[in-house]
Amino acid sequence: MKPTEFSAIPFLELSRWQRLALAVALGALLHFALRLEPVWWMAWLAPAPLLAVALRSRAGEARWTMLVAALTGFAPNLPYLYSVVGIAGAPLIVLLLSLLWMAIVMATRRIVLRYPRWWTVFAYPLLWAGADTLMANLLPDGNWNSLAYTQAGFLPALQASALAGAAGVVFVLSLPASALALLVARGSALRHAWRAAAAAALPVAAVLAYGALRLQAPLEGQQAAFGLAAIDDAIGPQTSAATAAAIWQRYEQQAETLARQGARIIVLPEKIAILSPEQAAQQRQRLAALAARLGVWIEAGVGTDDGQHRQNLAWLLAPQGESPPTYQKHYLAPPEREFQPGSDYTLQNVGELRYGVAICKDMHFGVFGRAYGVRGADVMLVPAWDFGADRHLTAAMTAMRGVENGYTVVRAARDGLLSVHDPYGRVLAMRDSAPMPGATLLATVQAGPQLATLYTRTGDAFGWLCTAIAAVLVVLSRRRPSLTATRAAVAA
Repeated sequence: MKPTEFSAIPFLELSRWQRLALAVALGALLHFALRLEPVWWMAWLAPAPLLAVALRSRAGEARWTMLVAALTGFAPNLPYLYSVVGIAGAPLIVLLLSLLWMAIVMATRRIVLRYPRWWTVFAYPLLWAGADTLMANLLPDGNWNSLAYTQAGFLPALQASALAGAAGVVFVLSLPASALALLVARGSALRHAWRAAAAAALPVAAVLAYGALRLQAPLEGQQAAFGLAAIDDAIGPQTSAATAAAIWQRYEQQAETLARQGARIIVLPEKIAILSPEQAAQQRQRLAALAARLGVWIEAGVGTDDGQHRQNLAWLLAPQGESPPTYQKHYLAPPEREFQPGSDYTLQNVGELRYGVAICKDMHFGVFGRAYGVRGADVMLVPAWDFGADRHLTAAMTAMRGVENGYTVVRAARDGLLSVHDPYGRVLAMRDSAPMPGATLLATVQAGPQLATLYTRTGDAFGWLCTAIAAVLVVLSRRRPSLTATRAAVAA
């Protein structure tokens, strides 16, 4: 493999204002893939013009064009980010994500221009799959901005996560944009350009065929009736005793209604209240008595604060006999970094099914979702608390864990969605949460047994392989080409 710089095709000659307008237009297009409720097919196509412009621009011009485009694409998300991380953190996140996009596009450009061969069509997908894997495993908030989650509305592509996780989905959806950009911008100077088109088309066709076939499989298992309830109003330190009592009473009324309608497992949201240890013990006893009286399982999320330590907990309360241990949230959102993280997993057999317990952000991490897959969970029960605007994104992230590991996901979120997804990512039931008097959802579905998936067995192996190959390509592309190699490439 001999490196070279090739410039058989002239670069774009644009004035600074023309290039700025182009960058803003590219960013506006890209925003459809980056917004909180993305257009799934734009994630496949929107990066193509961005890559094509970079391949037809000089390095310095390409760099600032890509940065402006990415900033334009992410900027509309600032109000949401402000609600999550505050006024200082929001612009920093937008800047860092924009720099990441710029870095990946520029690294792709360097590889393609250095090696004018058909196989460079894989550079962009490899770089993104590698970056996605690194974020998922190394960052405290994981890969929440992953392009993989844009495919919640396109189930055939989402099934790739059962094979290779989020990195597999990112790799596949990046192939068409890479091929289009390569052929449009550099096709006439690319050796065996048709191979680039075929190399991109074949994996995409294979994955979509696999996904379509997988979606034809009938749901198996036993019928399970789930009741979900959520009241957006929180019980915090400043909440009056009367208001707190009214909220708890309303949750009890919702549980009673759902039980009468046939629900056997009732899921309430995350952190309904922040309680002292004494208050928590009293409230747990009260909910346990309710579960026993109604003859149902009840899961509820609360926070505890003893003045020194704060914990985010989920109780799964049995209608009779001993309840499983209290679950403590593993991954903490930015507003709750002062809480103590947990490390244990909670599983409970109910009838013929094995239920796992998680809280909200826990299910944003592939490694966490896989841990329950390895432990044989058939259904995940997930209390959650969202930020309103991100309700579809967070539901999609949680649903992907179900596809990756073959289990049903039951999620009840305040300021979000009440939702049930099957192991293929299909929405079985969904509705918005609401302030007092709240919202409920009854879902009677086929649940379990867990579907065996390659991802449960191998984890992020594909993502780490992409990371390693991408790193090698980046290093090789930065080597200075020899004069002999340059002449040989030009002659070819």
